[in-house]
Amino acid sequence: MSNITSTSTFQSITCPACGLLCDDIHLARNHSGKLSVTQNGCQRSISFFSRAALPSSAKIKGNPVSLDEAVAHAAKLLSASKQPLFAGLGTDVNGMRSIMRLADNSGAVLDHMNTNGLMRNIQTVQNSGWQVTTLTEVRNRVDLLLIIGTDVVSVLPRFFERVVWNKESMFGQDTSQREVVYLGGRDLDISAGTSPDGRKPQALPCDVARLPEVVSVLRALVSGKKLHATEVAGIAISDLQNLSERLSKAQYSVLAWAPPALNFPHAELTVQNIADLVKTLNKTTRSSGLPLGGSDGDMSANQVCTWISGYPLRTSYARTYPEHDPYHFSTDYLLANDEADFLLWVSSFNPERTPPATNIPTVVLGHSTMSFEREPEVFIPIATPGIDHSGILFRMDNVVSLPVEQLRASELPTLSVVISAIEKAVTC
Repeated sequence: MSNITSTSTFQSITCPACGLLCDDIHLARNHSGKLSVTQNGCQRSISFFSRAALPSSAKIKGNPVSLDEAVAHAAKLLSASKQPLFAGLGTDVNGMRSIMRLADNSGAVLDHMNTNGLMRNIQTVQNSGWQVTTLTEVRNRVDLLLIIGTDVVSVLPRFFERVVWNKESMFGQDTSQREVVYLGGRDLDISAGTSPDGRKPQALPCDVARLPEVVSVLRALVSGKKLHATEVAGIAISDLQNLSERLSKAQYSVLAWAPPALNFPHAELTVQNIADLVKTLNKTTRSSGLPLGGSDGDMSANQVCTWISGYPLRTSYARTYPEHDPYHFSTDYLLANDEADFLLWVSSFNPERTPPATNIPTVVLGHSTMSFEREPEVFIPIATPGIDHSGILFRMDNVVSLPVEQLRASELPTLSVVISAIEKAVTC
């Protein structure tokens, strides 16, 4: 950016507000630095870019202090900790790299704010593997999209616009003829699944908690099993049989799910069942899975954690080497069982993602507009990637990393700068 203090307009800007990382956003910046979306925005992007960077100083127990004082106090708390927990982790690639370095030096546990959902996917990959696809592959090849347990647009607002009802595809496919089926979930808004020519999507609703039964039955039918039951979870077996035949005849079907929506016990087994259903379909046709998500930098955090430690999130450096445990190293478990004595919470994208209630010393590195029901021991406002400073983020399908740009002048420090200062203060 040649001049980030003047009024300006921008095109082809990447939006970090969700996992799609839409890179076609048009923005305007006024004389005061306020940003507004002028083209190709969704409600998430409009809200994300319009947030002002309010003047905000670092605080200790709610009282304004200098950045140096806040860093020194945070370092003191970390030095006194025997089991620190670094959570939230809403940042970009470079921010996560700095957190990994501090975690290694301080023996901390690493867990993202979205890992409860993300771990349902990770455990499936660890246990049996899967065959998943990319947004580009879906955009160019899908002819039958089966959406399981979610409306999609509440997670990825422009998903249908950019990936399903796109006007062009690489192989001349008439995208308006694609079929969309919603499986599970009552009271979902399925209007986005309506084709450009007005064709309504099919909906087979049921309680989300009963999706394990429904997916199991669908997998059995695709495998050629005969069932004596006439319905499951309120869905007629004949409707599921029809769906299984359509999946088997499709040229390229995609089965999509959003892990946070599968909020019931042992949901990872349902994800595994979906993955096995995809494998079964590939015996006779082409099919792939598509896990949906990617908000608050969770894919970037998991990628960096895996590169550096060899393990995904929920990894600890307490033994001086990385150790992964998807259950015991969760934020919820550690706090509920008093197994952490210090919490470092990072949330640079979303001021609403505040730390969980806890009595242990808490340091928050977050969006400048954050407010708290209970003031943390230390709060340091930090710059937002993609607005206040440039950076790199991974898209929800984990195969593409995209640059985000600095769009306005900011006096806020980046997360990397603050983490480096804390690290230096700890070692002095």
